[in-house]
This record gives sequence, structure tokens and C-alpha cells, in this order.
Amino acid sequence: MDMNFLALFGAALVPMVVGFVWYGPMLFGKTWMRVAGKTQEELESGNMALILGLSYFLSLLLAFGISGLTNHQSGVMQLFAMHPDFGQSGTEVQNLYDAVMAQFGNTHRTFGHGALHGVVGAVFIALPLIAINALFERRGGKYIGIHFGYWAITLALMGGVVCQFL
Repeated sequence: MDMNFLALFGAALVPMVVGFVWYGPMLFGKTWMRVAGKTQEELESGNMALILGLSYFLSLLLAFGISGLTNHQSGVMQLFAMHPDFGQSGTEVQNLYDAVMAQFGNTHRTFGHGALHGVVGAVFIALPLIAINALFERRGGKYIGIHFGYWAITLALMGGVVCQFL
């Protein structure tokens, strides 16, 4: 299974673009700053090159990770990959893998399917992580809702891009 690294690098831009809009003044920026206890001056005081660089790197890790949630073909490869004969042409294992991929290799490789898995990932992974941190930080439901909304949209778009183009 070939990896389209351009799709991964593109998907890693999604959190940055969505975050720019979501946490900007037109949508939830002011509300988020209020419920997070942040001021505009505090947000402007950080090293933006470092913040954006690290955020992109972490988004790239997320794009790699979400590919396992959205692309069932990677699961098929994982099933076969640890067998000693995998990758050796003409072996029974390789022939079986090739036959499965020939028949099902493009199944469920759509933007919509990836977006669905992105939302499922947001509900079952991002929401619990956000809510647990928020509970211990004594943050309210609005804080959780703002962050969960961002991740639901972000992971849906990332999942769609990765599933369609990877």
C-alpha cells in the first residue's frame, strides 16, 4: 500500500486553518478567551513561530494516526505484515494479501467515509480527553463544547482528506 505523503502534509494543515477560523474573533475567539481565562495580550506574548511549528508537527502526527482510523486497508496490511512471508512474491501469504487488496483495495476510500470516522474519533477519543482535562482544570461545559466542536470539525475534515487521498 503506497503512502501519499502530500495528502498527509495537506491534512496536517487542517487543524491550523480550522483553528484560525474557529478560535478567531468571528466565531468563538472571545468566548474561548473568556472561559479559558486568557487575555489578548497573553495570547500575543508567545513565540508564534515555535507555536505554529510545533502545532504543525503534532498535526502531522495526528494525520498519520487518523489514517489508521479511516483506511481499513491499513488494517488489512497490519494483519499480514508480521508474517515472515509477507512481501515475498509468490508466497501463499503474499498471494492472499494481493487477492484481498485486489478485491477490496478501494472499498470505503471516500471523503465522506473518512469524515465519518473522524467524527467517531472525535466523540470517542477527543471528547473524553478534552472533558477529563477540563474537569480537573475546573472548566465548564462551554469550554468543553468549544474545544470539542473544533476537534469534531477538524478530525472530520482530516479524516476525509486522508481517506480520500492517502
